[in-house]
Amino acid sequence: MRLWHVDLLKYLPKGQLLSQWRELNSIFAKEDKHILINYIYEYSKNDLYVYTEKVIEEMKKRGYQIRSYEKMNKYFENLESVKHVKPFKNHHDNEYLQICYYNLKEKFIRGQKDFEEEMYNNLCWYVNDILKNSIDGFK
Repeated sequence: MRLWHVDLLKYLPKGQLLSQWRELNSIFAKEDKHILINYIYEYSKNDLYVYTEKVIEEMKKRGYQIRSYEKMNKYFENLESVKHVKPFKNHHDNEYLQICYYNLKEKFIRGQKDFEEEMYNNLCWYVNDILKNSIDGFK
């Protein structure tokens, strides 16, 4: 279980993006605990809501159909106002960007069928541009 770095959603292959929606629905239904996502419970539901909206936006942009928002709506039903901030800002940092990038790089190298070369190249350009302009850079 993983919530991909928010800035990488537009570079995810179809399989990872659709899995992201399934994982979010699992969180909505059971408030799953997993070592790779436990950090989300340190934040307000605002962050998860904004993240979820970004996943939905990317899915719609690609023409993917969402059959039901039932679990999402129930999970967020008491959320009063939403501040549209960068979600999980202390965890979705440059280090996590690198972690997600290398995970996706391995999927591409190993031949994931739905990971097109153009999308992978765009991912590489984006990540390299972000990291070369950051203080952290590649470590």
